[in-house]
Formats: sequence, C-alpha cells, structure tokens
Amino acid sequence: RCTWNLEVLVLVLMLHSFLEGNSLLVDRFFSFKGDITMEMLLISIFLATILAVPFVLRTFFPYVWMDVLYFGDLVRILVRFVERRRRRPLFFVLDRFLEQTAAHPDKNFIVFENERHTFSEADRRSNQIANALQSHPGYEAGDTVALFTGNEPAFMFTWLALAKLGSPVALLNHNIRTKSLLHCFNCSKATVLIASSGMQPFNALEDVLPSLTEQGVIVLLMTKHCDKPGIEGFSDKVEEASDAPLPRSLRSNITPKSPAVYIYTSGTTGLPKAAVINQNRLLTALVVLSSNGVTSKDVIFVNLPLYHTAGFVIGFIGSIETGSTIILKRKFSASQFWDDCRKYNVTVVQYIGEVMRYLCSTPKRDNDKDHKVRLAIGNGIRAEIWREFVSRFGNIQIREFYASTEGNVGFINYAGKVGAIGRVNFLHRKLFPYILVKYDTERDEPIRDADGLCVEVPKGETGLLVSKITDIAPFVGYAQNEEQTERKRLRNVLKKGDLYFNTGDLMRIDDENFIYFQDRVGDTFRWKGENVATTEVSDILTISECLKEANIYGVQVPGHEGRIGMAAVTVKREAQFDGKKIYNHVVNYLPSYARPRFIRLQNAVEVTGTFKQMKVKLVEESFDPGRIQDPLYILDDKEKSYVPLTAQVYSSIMSGNIKL
Repeated sequence: RCTWNLEVLVLVLMLHSFLEGNSLLVDRFFSFKGDITMEMLLISIFLATILAVPFVLRTFFPYVWMDVLYFGDLVRILVRFVERRRRRPLFFVLDRFLEQTAAHPDKNFIVFENERHTFSEADRRSNQIANALQSHPGYEAGDTVALFTGNEPAFMFTWLALAKLGSPVALLNHNIRTKSLLHCFNCSKATVLIASSGMQPFNALEDVLPSLTEQGVIVLLMTKHCDKPGIEGFSDKVEEASDAPLPRSLRSNITPKSPAVYIYTSGTTGLPKAAVINQNRLLTALVVLSSNGVTSKDVIFVNLPLYHTAGFVIGFIGSIETGSTIILKRKFSASQFWDDCRKYNVTVVQYIGEVMRYLCSTPKRDNDKDHKVRLAIGNGIRAEIWREFVSRFGNIQIREFYASTEGNVGFINYAGKVGAIGRVNFLHRKLFPYILVKYDTERDEPIRDADGLCVEVPKGETGLLVSKITDIAPFVGYAQNEEQTERKRLRNVLKKGDLYFNTGDLMRIDDENFIYFQDRVGDTFRWKGENVATTEVSDILTISECLKEANIYGVQVPGHEGRIGMAAVTVKREAQFDGKKIYNHVVNYLPSYARPRFIRLQNAVEVTGTFKQMKVKLVEESFDPGRIQDPLYILDDKEKSYVPLTAQVYSSIMSGNIKL
C-alpha cells in the first residue's frame, strides 16, 4: 500500500517535472523504484509536496501570488505611513520634497518645453514666490490662496511656495468662466487669487473682477506689470525676492486634519463641488506611484490637468515621493503623445476617461511600438480599448485603478485582468469595509428591507458601492456645501446607526473576485422595466464598423414611463453612418430595451477638462429637431434601420400618435 501511494505521488511529480522540462528526475525514479525505505518515502512525499504546491496554486489559485505581493505592498504602505505620522516635527508632503532636494539637488525635477528645472531650482524658485507673497500687504501665512493657472512650472513652484507658508490651495480649473469661476473661488474662502499670464486667464478675471474687488480679494497676475485696476503684476516682485528658505514656524500650526488643497469635481452634473483634501490624505497619496513600481529612474509624462486629482496627486505628488523626473505638457495631445514619449525617454504615462481611446484613434505608424513606456496608470479604460492599446503600442503594463477625489475607498487592478478596476481581498476589505447594495434606479436610492436596512447584492449582480466611514477611511466632504456632503453620507446600511460613503458608482464582483465598474447611478436609466447600463451600450456601439465614440443617456418621452435610450455618436475617419448596419449591430448585440431609440451625429463628443463625457446638456436638448442642428435618427423596426428623425415624426411622438 505504501509502495502504491509512493508511486502515485512520484508519478504526479514526474508529470509535473516533465511539464517543466525536467527529465532528470524521471530517469532517477526508474533507477531506485525497486528499493524503497521509509526514509525515502518521507523524503519523496516532502519533495513532491514542495514541488507540487506551485503547480497546484498556479492551476487552482492563479492569482494567489499576486494577492500575496499586494498584501506585502499594503503592509509596507501602512508601516511607512505610520512611521511618518509619528515623526516630530510633523511630516508632510513638503518635507518629502525637501528630502529629495537634499538628496538629489541637481537632478531634473521638471522638464517643460525648452526649460529644465532641477530639484534645487524648484526649491529656490518656490522660496522666492513665498517670500514675495509673505511681504505683500493683506496676506498672512496660512491664508487660503486660489491658484488659477494651467500646466506650467509656475503651478508647481507656487504650490510648493504656499505649502511653505502653510496656506491651503484651491486648484481652480483654468477653463471655467464667470458664474462657475466665482462659485469655485468662493467655495474655498480664499483671500488671494494667483493667475498665470496670458490673455485667457486675464479675460476670465475681467469678468469676475468687480465681485472679487468687492470682497477685498488680492488678485495677482504672473506678469511684470498690469495696468488693469484691481489686478497686480507679481512676477517682478518674485524676481526681486530672496530665495532664502522659510522658517518652519510659518507652518507650525498645521495638523494632519488641516486642509491642504481643494480639488473640484468635474461638474458633469452641475456646478463643481470643492472636495477638501487634508494633509493626512495628501500624505497617504504620496505612495500612489511608488506602490506601482515607479522609482527615481522613471520619467513621468504629466499631460493631464494639474488642477485635477489625476495630474496633481498622481503625477505631481506621486513624483515627489519617487524622485522621478516630470515631463510636463500644457495639455494632452493625441497626435504628439508618442513623439513626446520618444523625445524625452518617457517610461510612465497617465490616462483618464477617453484618453486611451483618443490614442488608439490616431493613424497607425510603423514606429508605434518604438518607445520606452513600460507602465500606464489611470482609470476609465474600457476592455476593448485596453486590448487594442496593448496590441498596437506594445507590452505596456496597464494599472487600472478606481478612486474618487473625495471618496474613502479605492481599488487597484494589480493582477492585470482586462476590464477590471481591482480585486476584492480580505485584508483590503478589513481595512476599508465596503459592500455592494441593491439600487433602485427609478427612485434613485438604495433598496431597503423591512427593517430599513440596505440589501447586499449576491456575487455577479450589479450594486451600488458604499464604503464605511471610519478613522482610517474618513469622508471630509465638500467645502461650504453641507447639503451635498450630507447627500454622500448613507446611514443605516447594515445596522442602525452605521455610516457609509455613497460612491454613486454601480459595480459588479465576478466569481474570481475581480470588481468591475458598471455605471454612474445618474447615468443608468430604466426603460420597459429594465435597467440600462450606459457603459455597456456605449461599448457595443463603438465596436461597430463606423462609430468611433458613443455617449449614452436616457431621455423622457410623454406617455412613457422611465427614460428611453439615446446615443450621441461620432463617426470613424473615412467612414459614413450606415443606419441599416447600425440597426443590425444593436439588434445582434443588445436586448430590445437597451437599444438606443435615437441617435445624434456629432463632430465630437463633448467632454470635461478631465475627458469625461458630458450628458446634462444632451439630456436637456433631448431628441427635438427644432433645438438640435446635428443630424438625428430614429430606430425603425419596419425599415430595419435607423432613419432620419423629421419634425413631423417628432410631433407624432410628442402627441402620442407614435408609441415607442
């Protein structure tokens, strides 16, 4: 019996060894099979177990090693964070920058167009800005300052200067105007506004200057002189200022809970909200690049807006931790992207929203794979674009993650599963408790049971992601907007009195514990008693022969419950819209309730400054040919095609003569 057990074990071992290309063990087995002792039995069992474990794990638990490595990274991050929190005097992001400056003073920190700035130069320049501002009457160290500038070194120097003065910074979107600009500025309660030079910010300031003057706001323009009353030229004062380091006492009153920056939501559904990012959270964000394998040898391409989380936190703050060189661009350009990567030997790039789609839409070149980019980190890449990007541009590691500016939970797809935003695991869930709960898209609220508690969805079903608000995972909220802050808090989720953060995102967890983004709750709509996920419909439309982009939303029709699907689309280069082909495509791939009833052809899909598709205006304009200049089409089952939507057909729909 022992001999039979041994033979089975060794046969398994032989098979594994053979598969691994190790035939030596097979030969030796036949040479000693006849003379087996108990010691040999135990040794064989031990060796077989050791050699079989990797085979069994790889076969039945393919992601276990990745999970273990992720656990290790998570523990290292926590240990480093705790160590920094215990340091005295208190340690913040600025202190990490000063460490890097001391260690690598002559290393390039920022490369911008024809300019190169080392760590020590950035330190000196920020000292000049800080000293110039400190001497300005009306400003005191610690006052909140609004920064209204685009992607340029002055943005980074000024932020570092304000950090040295202990001033929170409101990062204003330099594209906003009038009402939005004034709203965002007032949210932060800033007393100073610093704007970059150029006609664009100057014109924007002129529109709101009377209101700012009335509030007694100091408005500084990064130019030598300004003849406009109420706006002061500031750059000459900076040039004349000392570059001596500023005393730490200026920021001695800062605590981990002090606001560091105000970052604004993109405003896809209304006026932007100012998310409060405190010093503690910014310190945590330092590791966002280093935890993904980025080192000081890497060159980071930052072409996303610095006023947004992706550009500021990941690109700028993340590079301070790693000591990497930043290649800074004024804005994203799909046509220049790869040429810039080659020119500057870029190794790490960022993406968000539709950026990857734009890159895949550029004309193919013979040198598409001729670059040094090894890592792309960001969020919002769809599965079909992921595959196309890697196939076309080479074996670039994609690190898709999920996070929100104000949220208290995040995921990272460390396993590289195409389409997923992350992976569910025990340790992560213990530290940041979260669940997916059933959601009623018509009532726009979570479904509750007889006890008034939320209902967790089973694995494989879509649910609203909510994350428990704890000391480790706090939710600070929005500045000067308690109403919106309260709307993001969800109470009585699993038990009476508990408190969760409502992400507003619908997710799904599969059988392998990968988590997938499905939709925003405001985007999902209900038609004919079924929920329609806009991202799914968009993905289907964009794999058709002629459509390049698709923005899906629901519109109301008189006499019908719910909202019916509509798509604002763009057509691929050198292609034409073919109503019959699109009809056949949606019929083959989508259930009847999910098929867009209306299609609107656009030259370009409107997006925010962070490349998120905008829907509010589209929903308001609906499918009215009297308000819309773009070509409109309606799905016609009799013609088996999308046919032009005329004013007469529109009137018949609105009067109820045509039922949809």
